[in-house]
Amino acid sequence: MPENESWECSLYIPNDLRAVTVSRRTLRLILTMHGLIRLVDVAELLATELVSNAVRHTKGPAALRVCWSPPGTLRIGAWDADPEPPEPPRPFGRVEELEEGRGLALVRACADVWGWHPLSRLGNRGKYVWCELTAA
Repeated sequence: MPENESWECSLYIPNDLRAVTVSRRTLRLILTMHGLIRLVDVAELLATELVSNAVRHTKGPAALRVCWSPPGTLRIGAWDADPEPPEPPRPFGRVEELEEGRGLALVRACADVWGWHPLSRLGNRGKYVWCELTAA
């Protein structure tokens, strides 16, 4: 599929830490098949952090969503069943020695833009945390 066509992929995942690896490998395959190999390394890092947060900090299912919008914006997002907002990213100076708590700081540092919004559908509640990479 050419880079000048929009596309979107979603991967629904269980609340299982192994889903982080599955999501990362699936994202690599999707981007490779779409000719976006130049974005794979950073996109994998971002997806890993978003999916890891969704799986580690909630009790329900989650999903990875990847969207390409020409001329060159890749949006990566993770949905989870918890409607509570994500913890704000901490400055790196405070988290560099911690085992946890660096996820959204990495997302903020590596993505062009990021954000989140609450979701509600058919009585279910949750949130969608997303980030974007611009392909130069």
